[in-house]
Amino acid sequence: MEKLEAALAKAREARRQSQTSLPPSMLPPSASAVSFAPTAWAALPELTISADLARQNRIAAVTGGKVATPYDMLRSRTIRLMKDAGWKRLAITSPNASCGKTTLALNLALSLARQKELKILLIDLDLRRPNLNRMIAHSTQASIHQVLMREVPFDQAAVRVGDNLAIGLNGSPAKYPAELLHSAQAREVLAEIETQLKPDLVIFDMSPMLASDDNVGFLDHVDCALLVAASESTTLQNIDVCEKELAQLTNVLGVVLNKCRYADQTAGYGYEDYE
Repeated sequence: MEKLEAALAKAREARRQSQTSLPPSMLPPSASAVSFAPTAWAALPELTISADLARQNRIAAVTGGKVATPYDMLRSRTIRLMKDAGWKRLAITSPNASCGKTTLALNLALSLARQKELKILLIDLDLRRPNLNRMIAHSTQASIHQVLMREVPFDQAAVRVGDNLAIGLNGSPAKYPAELLHSAQAREVLAEIETQLKPDLVIFDMSPMLASDDNVGFLDHVDCALLVAASESTTLQNIDVCEKELAQLTNVLGVVLNKCRYADQTAGYGYEDYE
């Protein structure tokens, strides 16, 4: 156990060092594929999520109110825990497919972005079955996996929602997602994007834990992770296995139980009429 903890600590220290800003003269020539103007936030194409789209795709946290309360509560706890620990990078994953991790990732990002003093970056790293572009009904020709391969600049695969939420999207699946996410180049590109945008918090929508080995070589480069389980479909054994594996790769921020059909009437604070 001591050897494992020492290895994890060494990996996290290496990631922190890789995120240190480099002067332009020290960047490799190919880094220009990622670099963009200091006004990077304003330069991103702006996307508006309509009320109809929000209802259709369960995007409850756009405007706030009663329907956004669960995400706002998760937002507050996430901010507190990550701020206390000095963490910046959060991965969101699930044991298997159809747990609602992408829905949760998007709603959490939107809830965080309603804190106007925060800049939030949400990146779709579920490279086998990307879903964020469908959820926000945005068609993009370029993809984040192409950005990670230095084929296109970040602003061709990203949109901005409001003034302080940037979303990196995929227009198509990647051919070799595991190898790409395991590569040093992918980590370098992500660090360069963070250097340019300077977000306060970065959320990665990852692939399910039990579906592939995509996450194994990447999760030691995030600060913490949320595991999203689906009520009545994710087994306790799946949760236990994935939570243990996550704990070996990064810090486990918590487990979120999603898709609950029956609310606990003993919880809450009488906000039924809150808008």
